[in-house]
This record gives sequence, structure tokens and C-alpha cells, in this order.
Amino acid sequence: MSKSTAEIRQAFLDFFHSKGHQVVASSSLVPHNDPTLLFTNAGMNQFKDVFLGLDKRNYSRATTSQRCVRAGGKHNDLENVGYTARHHTFFEMLGNFSFGDYFKHDAIQFAWELLTSEKWFALPKERLWVTVYESDDEAYEIWEKEVGIPRERIIRIGDNKGAPYASDNFWQMGDTGPCGPCTEIFYDHGDHIWGGPPGSPEEDGDRYIEIWNIVFMQFNRQADGTMEPLPKPSVDTGMGLERIAAVLQHVNSNYDIDLFRTLIQAVAKVTGATDLSNKSLRVIADHIRSCAFLIADGVMPSNESRGYVLRRIIRRAVRHGNMLGAKETFFYKLVGPLIDVMGSAGEDLKRQQAQVEQVLKTEEEQFARTLERGLALLDEELAKLSGDTLDGETAFRLYDTYGFPVDLTADVCRERNIKVDEAGFDAAMEEQRRRAREASGFGADYNAMIRVDSASEFKGYDHLELNGKVTALFVDGKAVDAINAGQEAVVVLDQTPFYAESGGQVGDKGELKGANFSFAVEDTQKYGQAIGHIGKLAAGSLKVGDAVQADVDEARRARIRLNHSATHLMHAALRQVLGTHV
Repeated sequence: MSKSTAEIRQAFLDFFHSKGHQVVASSSLVPHNDPTLLFTNAGMNQFKDVFLGLDKRNYSRATTSQRCVRAGGKHNDLENVGYTARHHTFFEMLGNFSFGDYFKHDAIQFAWELLTSEKWFALPKERLWVTVYESDDEAYEIWEKEVGIPRERIIRIGDNKGAPYASDNFWQMGDTGPCGPCTEIFYDHGDHIWGGPPGSPEEDGDRYIEIWNIVFMQFNRQADGTMEPLPKPSVDTGMGLERIAAVLQHVNSNYDIDLFRTLIQAVAKVTGATDLSNKSLRVIADHIRSCAFLIADGVMPSNESRGYVLRRIIRRAVRHGNMLGAKETFFYKLVGPLIDVMGSAGEDLKRQQAQVEQVLKTEEEQFARTLERGLALLDEELAKLSGDTLDGETAFRLYDTYGFPVDLTADVCRERNIKVDEAGFDAAMEEQRRRAREASGFGADYNAMIRVDSASEFKGYDHLELNGKVTALFVDGKAVDAINAGQEAVVVLDQTPFYAESGGQVGDKGELKGANFSFAVEDTQKYGQAIGHIGKLAAGSLKVGDAVQADVDEARRARIRLNHSATHLMHAALRQVLGTHV
């Protein structure tokens, strides 16, 4: 009987713990020590400062199962997820690390023992191939003479197009810093699957699959390109949990492992789908993992940065649910099954289950209101299309009016062999930003420009003054990090006593203040679930994250309440006399 994915994860950690490694918990998907990264995308991210010598730990060997997300940057990053055997937005990276402790010999021997020992993974030795960097004779000899792999299954990989160190088998942290050769271990699924060994013209096939990458950090690359040997070489390895699970469970596709089979069945149940081979089920099963864990790690759907990547993934999942025939909100219902299937790796998610479900449900409800209209518009435009490319203006209109991320539009078009003019989309987006920058003053239509996806808690029925925190700032409809004296802006707080204009009652006025600033609130409006305080910074400076004291103009609130109550009484009397149509 094959091991479950949860058992494989635990076996990996147990093996390296038995070899003197500290088991370290997965870090957040939001990197805290690397502003260059959108999301944590490798096991070594949390140890970057250790490898750079900027941080020291009380251990020299570590092992982790790191949650990773690779779904940022280019518009079409999501296109292949669900349609190939191994593309995912979320995956777990199993890794073992040596910080100046063991090096090539032990790293290779550990990997071989775990993969082939009858006590552990018991893979057939004849199915394993390895690659080494072209000039790494040391690693080659360890594989050949100590491990005993035949020469024909050890492949040297050189530099791409002759560029020095530009090789799949030479890893670099950046233009300068720690780097070194790596050795990769491949599993041969068998000749019933098309593909060739690494380095061959057919290497992109699915027969030979990389399962483990072992990086030997032995050099420090200088700005002039010279390689200086590191005084204490280190080891950084990574093995995709889903890939090794597919190998150990004797399936070729990651989507056929136990974890995904269970999630796919859960997706079918909540959407009413009956064909378990439908690729939309795979898309949704993948996407619930990245979305749930991103929210648990503090990312909220928005139109900027990490939040926009999250929104794109959620909306792609919702659209695939729509394709499956889902008639009501379904995505949030998958959080529970996900927690169950993740086992011990889902404990953090379980603690935040209610919040994660609420965020997903709210986002799906918001998108559901425009999804059908947007799809109808897209169908209409595609029906009129004479060529094979949808223009960027239409793609932008779908984004701006109906909330369609451009890759969702590209998804629909792809199913009809149509491309999207992404350069035209980018140009239309930049034109909107230019118009927003030119708009100024309170006469501008802030509601048309501002998109706030965080929520503000209204506490104005019990308080007319309280302390809050600035969660967003907008100037001329554009999000900013800070404002200075004299600037007009919209300030969003996490909680506020200010009543936003609603139901015929005008918004509050008053003041937001702190030790070194004063912001005069001239109006209060709703922006989605957020409350915006519109006004001018009279003195000092104010930035996102600042604490503020929010004071409502109490006398004005009392007058408004009286007027509003009188209006309601008058309407009630008119309805009683003239009828309910009033």
C-alpha cells in the first residue's frame, strides 16, 4: 500500500530529524525578510539571511516542508494550471539545509538513502537518473564511485549558449553573493510515457521528471564576476511534495495523488459536477490551496500587488465553477475539506477557518454579480471578431467594469484559440491611471476612481470618538503611502465612529488627529466595505499604519439625526395616508 501525501511529508521530516536536522516550521507565504519577493517560492527563502551570514541560528542543519506560491508577475502565469500534470499556484517544498556543516558527500548520500532505502521511500535504483554541473567532477565522482550509478545515467549539463555559469545546474541567489553548482535527481516513469532524459531534445516530455534539486553553495560571486570560494560551503535542497507523492503513489500526474483526488471530489460535490475528468475541477482544487493559505497569512483580495494576484486566482476559480454549473457560492465551502486533507500542515489554516471562509465568500459574491454580464459581453465581442486577437480596449473594459482580470479573459479566449492584445490592455490601464492623476480636488468623482477592498468597522452608534489605524490613503483617486500638510485625501481606518452617507443620511464631519497632525474631515463615504474620510491634512504628515484619534462633530451629528428622524416620520405618515407607493 502506497504512502499518503501526509505520510510522505512526515517521513521526509522524520528522516532528516534522524540525521541531526532541526525541524523548522513553514514560514509565511508573505516573505518578511526579502522585499524583492512577491511570495515565498522556495524552502530557502526563510534562511536567506543565514546563507548570507547576516543571521545566525542555534542549529547548523535544518529541514522543512515549506508552503510556496508561484503565481505572480506576468499576466498569463495562471494559464497552464489545471491543464498540465505539474503546474500549480501552490505547492509544498520539502528541503534539507546545511549552514556550513555537511557538504556534497553527505547531501548526496542522504538523498540516495531516503529515496532508495527499503525503510524509507524504496524507489527502484535503476529508475533514478542524475545531472551535475559540467565541471563539477566532485559530485560526478560521488554519484559514480560512492553511490554506484552507472555513467550512462549521470549527465553533465553545461552553460546555456556558452554564457559562464548560465546553466540549469548552476544556482545563483542574484548577480552577486552565494552561488554554486547543483545536482538534480530525476525519476524515469517508464517507456510507456513520451520523453527523453535531461539534456536530450525530448527532455520536456513527461517520462523523466525532476524530483530533487541539491544546491552546493560553495562560491561568493563578486561584482566583476569572479568566483571566490566560501569559507563554509552550505547546502540548500528542494523536492516538490506533490511530485514525489506522484512517484510513490505510481501515478504520472500530480492531480492523481490522494490529496488532489480528495479535493477534486469535494469540488465536484459543491459544484454538482459529475465528470471527474473535467479540467475545471483540477483548476479549482489547485486554487483553493493557494487562496486559503494566502488569506490565512494575511493577504486580502485587492487591486494591488499580492492582493491582486489573490483576486485573480479566486476569480479564475469562480469562473471555472460557473463553467461546471455551480448555481450558488461554492468556493468557500472547500476550506473545510482542504484542512482535512492537509493534516498537520493545515493547523494554521484551521485556526483561521472562519475568517478565510468569510473572505472567500464575500469576494465570490461580489464577483458573481458581474460575472454573467461580463461573460455575455465577452461572448458578444468574440462573435464579432474577424481575426484571432481580442483588442486590449475590450479586455480593459471587462477588467474595469466587470472585474475580469486579464488572464481570466485570456482563459476564455484560449478555449476558442483566440489571443488577447495584452500590450493594448496595458496601454488602456496606463491611460486610466493618467486620467486619475490629472483629476484633483473634492470635485472629482472619488467613487469612480477609488477601489478599497479592506473593510472598516463602524462603531459610531456607541462612540463619537475612538482610536483607529490608517489602513489606506488616496490622493486624486490613487493609493499612496503618506500625505503631507495641505494635501486633500481620502483616509480609510480599520474602525471609525464616522457615519458614511447612506440611506438618505449625509456623512459625518469632524477631525482625525494625533500628536503631530490634524486632518479635517469634510465628508464620509462608503467604498465597498470600507469607510472613507474625505478632507484635508491641516498640519503635519500622515501615513498608512499610523494610529489616529477619530472625533465626530457631535453637534452636527445630533442635528442630522433629528432631521433624518423627522424625514422618516413624514414618509411614514405619507405612506399611511397615500399608500405604500410613496
